[in-house]
Amino acid sequence: MSTLICGSIAFDSIMVFKGRFKDHILPDQVHILNVAFLVPEMRREFGGCAGNIAYNLKLLGGAPLPMATVGDDAPPYLARLDALGIERRHLRHVPGTFTAQAFITTDLDDNQITAFHPGAMSHSHLNSVPGDGSVRLGIVAPDGRDGMLQHAQQFAELGIPFIFDPGQGLPMFNAEELEWFIARAHYMALNDYEARLMSEKTGADIESLSKKLKALVVTRGAQGSLIYIDGKAHEIPVVRPSAVVDPTGCGDAYRAGLLYGIDRDLDWETTGRLAALLGTLKIERAGAQNHQADRAVIGQRFLEAFGYRPWN
Repeated sequence: MSTLICGSIAFDSIMVFKGRFKDHILPDQVHILNVAFLVPEMRREFGGCAGNIAYNLKLLGGAPLPMATVGDDAPPYLARLDALGIERRHLRHVPGTFTAQAFITTDLDDNQITAFHPGAMSHSHLNSVPGDGSVRLGIVAPDGRDGMLQHAQQFAELGIPFIFDPGQGLPMFNAEELEWFIARAHYMALNDYEARLMSEKTGADIESLSKKLKALVVTRGAQGSLIYIDGKAHEIPVVRPSAVVDPTGCGDAYRAGLLYGIDRDLDWETTGRLAALLGTLKIERAGAQNHQADRAVIGQRFLEAFGYRPWN
């Protein structure tokens, strides 16, 4: 059976400004801001949470089933998924829209200015979690607000365990709605900033929130991650990368490792370490879906990092 990945399919246009924003933006003139940046470097990448998670889960030998809405410009992305052998029967085309797109400009200090167009993603509620028994695990990742609410409710009604991963969509929900998600989810994944925001919004600390779930995961970048089980934190170390090239998509890669470990009934320490390794493989390459590794390579890197294999 498959793992249903509810989230966005998106194109990322990444531009590099060979200067520093601070040299061109005057603090006392921001109320009349009108600037232009020459960006001689630009690349277009395949992205979106659903696409990124599906890509990494496929590397592990999992059975990802992305569910998302796409626009008229989606054919190149659809062809890529076909080439990767990723099933796309739950990708819905919304005529007259663009696929979600992020336009990211980075300066020499790694500061970023991003414009995000949700496009077809705003219609994610048109999709429904299948109740035909083909799905055994899921994730509700950042997507259209209505879609996230609907898909969480459908997972709960169908008795399918899922990870709640609000990501950059967390500010869309108030405290009552976040508690509603937690009451239906089996697992939750946050980065350290999102964890602080979640605590502020709900008025509960992470330890308390974890007691309402089977597991609550907090990623902390270079400081590793924490997996809370019944209020107790288990520390997961990072895997040292051969080079730090691009962090874009590392969180999605980590979540693919979580999904694989949960689906295969791995212990939490191994699941967290596998997720951390996926994040490291990603950070070593530019773009969210350009790192390449098969199960054999992943198993060997895991053995080198932790002294045992994650599978037989």
